[in-house]
Amino acid sequence: MKILILSANTGEGHNSAGKALMNAMKARGMEVDMKDTLSISKPNSASTNSQAVSKAYVNSTRGFNPFSKIYKFAMWVSRNLNGHKHSPIYWVNKMYWRRLWHYIDEHQYDAVVSVHLFSAEKLTALKREGKLHIPTFFVMTDYTIHPFLNDTELDWYILPHKDLIPLWVGDGFDKNKLLPLGIPVSKDLIENRLDKDEARKRIAEILGFHLTEQDSTENKSRWYLVMSGSMGFGNMSVIIKEFVANMRPNSRVICVCGRNEDNLRIIRKDFANDPRVCPIGFTDQIPLLMDACDVVLSKPGGITTTETITKNIPLVHTAPIPGIEDENAKFCHERNMSFYSEDIKEQVSAAIRLANDKAYREKMQESQRLNSQPSTCEMIMDLVEKTVKERQSK
Repeated sequence: MKILILSANTGEGHNSAGKALMNAMKARGMEVDMKDTLSISKPNSASTNSQAVSKAYVNSTRGFNPFSKIYKFAMWVSRNLNGHKHSPIYWVNKMYWRRLWHYIDEHQYDAVVSVHLFSAEKLTALKREGKLHIPTFFVMTDYTIHPFLNDTELDWYILPHKDLIPLWVGDGFDKNKLLPLGIPVSKDLIENRLDKDEARKRIAEILGFHLTEQDSTENKSRWYLVMSGSMGFGNMSVIIKEFVANMRPNSRVICVCGRNEDNLRIIRKDFANDPRVCPIGFTDQIPLLMDACDVVLSKPGGITTTETITKNIPLVHTAPIPGIEDENAKFCHERNMSFYSEDIKEQVSAAIRLANDKAYREKMQESQRLNSQPSTCEMIMDLVEKTVKERQSK
């Protein structure tokens, strides 16, 4: 069975979900390719297209950010267009449907899985042109619905949670096509979890600092992991100052600045004389960092949120990129999977309480267990295999 997974370089979230699913499929013996949708859009300009969109996304998350108003306007347009006209996003993506069709036909794929709106729109254009007859699947990577997604017509839509079904049905989707199987996360993230003290030893080696007896869980040392996403959104320095003023003397704050070099430089400068503050840039050691820490503070991206909840680590949501991430934070906070506040003092206070108040912490962890889906990849693979076999038997 040969599967194509389509993503896009607007942050690492979509790619992380796609890679998790790809690796699980390969482990099951499937032949899988994962491609950036924009790299199949236009000959001789693939990397330029992808880099331009990625850069535009990064810039939209920094400085003055009108994205909240744009998001609300896009949702209004999306809902009012539903059933009447195609969205502008659809027409832009339709321009390149032929190249995608030739790519799928050339490689003889049995099914296509989309983890991004752009590829879902292209696949929809192919289906409407009568060119695509293999099963198509969309995997939602946020705890809400994206603007213009109701303009797509794929075979199955994988939702993060059953409570989202009414929202999607209200936006025009066929309930029979909606399956709340969760968001894919890496198998290693779940199965290869380390003891907290062992994880701290490895992190100290990687980051190059000296551990003392005060860093052990036996001495009730608290470690806080503060993340700003792969693109480095938000003012982390203010959060760290609040931690430094309120946390225990034997605590540590590890802050992951992503690709935001300005944030990294500022934090290194502001806290150069405080060994409890450990700033780092973009890293592939997030699972290990999570294992080492007592509480995660992160902007509410869908993937990081799901990874933290799946690992059953207390979570505090910090400032979101306005729009979709607002909805992620509200959804999780309302179900006690995370704590969310826009006030930095409240964020830090909640994190410190989660680290020290056992009853408060265990209540959140129980809610996380009740609302997470550790076997998402397996369930999606079962669905893909079943659908492909049924389609091929007809």
